Amino acid sequence: QMQLVESGGGLVQPGGSLRLSCAASRNTFSIYYIGWFRQAPGKQRELVAELTSDGKTNYADSVKGRFTVSRDNAEKTASLQMNNLKPEDTAVYYCAARLGRLYTYDYWGQGTQVTVSP
Repeated sequence: QMQLVESGGGLVQPGGSLRLSCAASRNTFSIYYIGWFRQAPGKQRELVAELTSDGKTNYADSVKGRFTVSRDNAEKTASLQMNNLKPEDTAVYYCAARLGRLYTYDYWGQGTQVTVSP
């Protein structure tokens, strides 16, 4: 079992930036794909960014050019840098991990609230 703990959420004005972090408990963290998901009230959870174990990234169209996902395997952490935030980015953000492309996301953090408002 791997625990994931997010931090870094908060309230920010439109156009502002936030950096979310995800700390993992497992020493084999480097072999996992990391996904950042979000869920807004009344909406389905969506994948906004993914980073594979070999460094490939994938972003939702709505965040391309504004969000950047990264990882530090030595520290067992992943980050989501969010720039030029918009009110529609308001959601609870979750980090998650899976063993690879053919696996489901089995490990989830508790979520952190991001609110973008004037």
